[in-house]
Amino acid sequence: MSTVDSPAAGPADEATPTDAEADPAAARAAMVARLEKEGSLRLGAVRDALLTLPREVLMPQAYVRRSGPGEEPPRWNLLDWSVPQDRPELLGLLYDGASVLIQHDGEQLLGRARGTRSGASITSMSTVMGLTVELLEELDLRPGLRVLDVGTGAGVTAAVACQVCGDQGVVTLDRDRHLTDAAAARLADLGFRPQVVCGPGAQGVPGREFDRIFVSYTVECVPTALVEQLAPGGTLLTHVTSASPSWPGLAVVRRTTGGHVTAELRAVGFAHRAGHGMARIWLSEELRQRMATEPGTWTQRSRLTPPADSDRGFWLAADHLLGGLVRDFGSEHLAIAAPGCGSWMRAEPVGRQRWSVTVQGPRDIWKEIHDLADRWRAARSPDRYRLSFDADGGQRASSRCGRLSWQLPAPHPLDGRATS
Repeated sequence: MSTVDSPAAGPADEATPTDAEADPAAARAAMVARLEKEGSLRLGAVRDALLTLPREVLMPQAYVRRSGPGEEPPRWNLLDWSVPQDRPELLGLLYDGASVLIQHDGEQLLGRARGTRSGASITSMSTVMGLTVELLEELDLRPGLRVLDVGTGAGVTAAVACQVCGDQGVVTLDRDRHLTDAAAARLADLGFRPQVVCGPGAQGVPGREFDRIFVSYTVECVPTALVEQLAPGGTLLTHVTSASPSWPGLAVVRRTTGGHVTAELRAVGFAHRAGHGMARIWLSEELRQRMATEPGTWTQRSRLTPPADSDRGFWLAADHLLGGLVRDFGSEHLAIAAPGCGSWMRAEPVGRQRWSVTVQGPRDIWKEIHDLADRWRAARSPDRYRLSFDADGGQRASSRCGRLSWQLPAPHPLDGRATS
């Protein structure tokens, strides 16, 4: 395994980081200990891999945002591990557990110069580690398993799969040639040579079967080609949401040893970023301000208590059955809007079991929430739903009693088909 050479010692008055400031092994150990304390990581192969894998080899460069909130155009600095003065800050970015920003405006990763970028946006990042390790633990990686990593990114998931399962059975796939080229080179620096493929993630690798399939971006429905490529005894994981980012689900798809596909959609707190081309709705700053300060069409006192944040199964159903809603999680109280029509509501507790509810726009979101809450409770308050696949590719989520269900959007016509 080759790594970046340590810089030669400079003059005594030159600003260079101390060993304590830039010790990757200590940073890895601290990251693992933090993940264990949070409960997302347990003793076993994934933990051992994280203690072994130097993230500074996979991500020798990363961006840090330098512009303030609302500042336009936004500015980022690209830090470089080969530059001694960058190492302490870069080490913090790589091992503090947050997302790591690795690509700006679709750029090539190999051979780029450090420095400032402005405008455009960050187009690829390495996911929050707590989320990544929870999914890796769910996959139950073992030596010899064939793994398909969909959405290569920085190659972190592929590296863990190679370390645990052996690189000969690992395939990592991404639509961005710049990401796959960089990942192939950096995985090779770690001594791993999985198959690295550039192509549409939803198509997988036609003609192959995999024991584990991991999709590192959010989709509107499970790609049918990936289900078809799941081997008997295999597991597929992918996050599923509507156009709203507020209330995601995790699709867990398994194929029995007899070849039968079973699946469920679990309500979860966090999810990957949306995949390429997936429509998203957001709250503008102007709409947030209106929701927080305007009087609305009407305000009333209500004894109805809204579903709690912990009622994730309800909010997952609301994401799909109510549609077009986005929550302002930065608000002190419950605040939800439908950006498409400008409707919004806010609800603030005022005394014991009383709420001050303000509503604006053509949709009465407060009433919609309580009508659906009644249906959800009648369905025994599920936090996960059965996910079924029709012969024509349709997908439906339903509570176990069948009283609450919805159809997921149809798969894209190109899912599973080769492109010319």
